[in-house]
Amino acid sequence: MTAVADTGFAPARGGGSRPLAGTGTLLRLGLRRDRVMVPLWVLAIGGTTASAGNTLGKVYETPAQRAGVVDSMVANSSLRSLYGPVFDDSLGGIVAWRYTVFMAAFAAVLSLLVVVRHTREEEETGRQEMLSAAMVGRRAPLTSALLVALVANTALALLVTAGLAGEGAAGALALGLGIGAVGMVFATTAAMVAQFTETARLAKGLTAAALGLAFALRAAGDAASDDGSHVLTWLSPIGWAENLRPFAAERWWVLLLFAAAVVIQGAVAYGLAGRRDIGMSFLAARPGPAEGRLATASGLARRLQRGSLAGWGAGFLLAGLMFGGMADGAADLVGDNERTRQMLERMGGQSGITDAFLAAMVGMLGMVAAMYIVQSVLRLHGEETSQRAEPVLAAAVGRVRWAAGHLLVAFGGAALIMLLGGLGLALGHGGNVGPVLGASLVQVAAVWLLGAVAVAVYGIVPRAAGLAWAYAGLSLALGWVGAALNLPDAALKVSPFEHLPKLPGDDMVWGPVAVLVALAAVFTAAGLAGLRRRDILT
Repeated sequence: MTAVADTGFAPARGGGSRPLAGTGTLLRLGLRRDRVMVPLWVLAIGGTTASAGNTLGKVYETPAQRAGVVDSMVANSSLRSLYGPVFDDSLGGIVAWRYTVFMAAFAAVLSLLVVVRHTREEEETGRQEMLSAAMVGRRAPLTSALLVALVANTALALLVTAGLAGEGAAGALALGLGIGAVGMVFATTAAMVAQFTETARLAKGLTAAALGLAFALRAAGDAASDDGSHVLTWLSPIGWAENLRPFAAERWWVLLLFAAAVVIQGAVAYGLAGRRDIGMSFLAARPGPAEGRLATASGLARRLQRGSLAGWGAGFLLAGLMFGGMADGAADLVGDNERTRQMLERMGGQSGITDAFLAAMVGMLGMVAAMYIVQSVLRLHGEETSQRAEPVLAAAVGRVRWAAGHLLVAFGGAALIMLLGGLGLALGHGGNVGPVLGASLVQVAAVWLLGAVAVAVYGIVPRAAGLAWAYAGLSLALGWVGAALNLPDAALKVSPFEHLPKLPGDDMVWGPVAVLVALAAVFTAAGLAGLRRRDILT
């Protein structure tokens, strides 16, 4: 019981035979553990959406400009596949059009991370078995995880509603509920998937794949229909959020679809959780060959990370194809709106709307690739804290050699997925492949720097590994909304991506690229030096 006390967990009162015994205590523990991550995500998603009325009000100042957006979406299927249809030309309707799809997707990501962290990850590390030795019911861990997700999504819905209430209380409430409801659907999806997998990594990957499928179905449906009525749109929870129609004669009955999905998936998750032992899963990993085939630490790293790399690569190729197909329609979206033109040129350069759009999309792919490299680098932290690194390091394998295998996959994989994203972008656009591929590879310098920061944080202060995610998330946020918010250049340049030339279109400048690569080398070396000198976590 001493080990249990060290976690800050106090045994629940009551009999352990009660299925929900200890739920309140686990909920408090979960909220305490997520006291930094959840508020940051909620503020980033909710704050961005809540401030959108002011931002877009400066871009589309007149009813005529907003009506022009509606007309453009009716005629432009490629842009509908990205943002969805516009149901109303009020400022609130424009906000719902621009933000519903992506903010709902971000809410889903937050929810799946929370639920997997407090269910499968707890079991994988052995902490859940330790906690369950106290008076904790069989279904308490799953219930507390879903309650943490509910708290996060409720806070998100309230923030969006309060921020946009001035544009119409009913519309603001519908938008907030839609975004939060998508989060809860994928929270229960993650809870269900976590019962089938043996590892948190696979649970996150499969739930993220379900989210990607939902996004793709919605995109295909919206491309085929300008009013959100296509059957493919209705097969996606993100499409349901669109069809709530915030600020456009709200369809409150759509909330019943969310409720039904949450109840059904939650019931399945609870039923499965009650039929397995802690640490076990319904889809057990296949046993390896009788004789080992992984002769090196780098071979083991490649084996561990190849599935993730394949998934990211396929996703980047498909995203590139989709964004490339939209490039020619960028001019239709901008029209004669000078503010929109300035915002796009600030993101992608001033060499023409099509090149500026391509440069902006290359930059977005680079910022998303930063998520891949941070995740891949921090796999080292997961291997260490789960004590899987100890048997490897107990053999004739040094720490730097062990880490180098994972870093090779992380840094090389980042370059590979950017290459695939650039290839998809060029093929989708139908333009010259060379310039777009070159622009994609230039982004790798900034991606590597963010990965190197993760190496430094992990190697020197491993318990603060979340700081690497914070910096990567800040860079993504600055790239996503910085230009729209008209932030000063000094603020934008906190992100390494802002130091790169805006390609294709602008002139290539090698100086900033060389500096970023050199800094990446310095941070990586510092992290490896720190790893050699510190104790291994247990």
